[in-house]
Amino acid sequence: MNIWITGFLPEGNDDEFIKYDLDVAPEFESELLALLGHASLNDMAVGEWPLTLEQVQQIAAVIKQKLPLDLDLFIGVVAGEMD
Repeated sequence: MNIWITGFLPEGNDDEFIKYDLDVAPEFESELLALLGHASLNDMAVGEWPLTLEQVQQIAAVIKQKLPLDLDLFIGVVAGEMD
């Protein structure tokens, strides 16, 4: 299982297609789980979780990668790697 971040246009837009996706490298899993308050990937596997602006900024710092701030971002778990 891998952590996956997705981004969509903010609510109110007719376009509901994914505008951003990121398969998070496994080396960041434990730090992200702690940051989000989950004990394991299985705990996160119940769906996608909306991210606050503060969480987005914290995650970006952990993974050392900019994340889009103009999208509604969600985090979840997928089986295997995403392309």
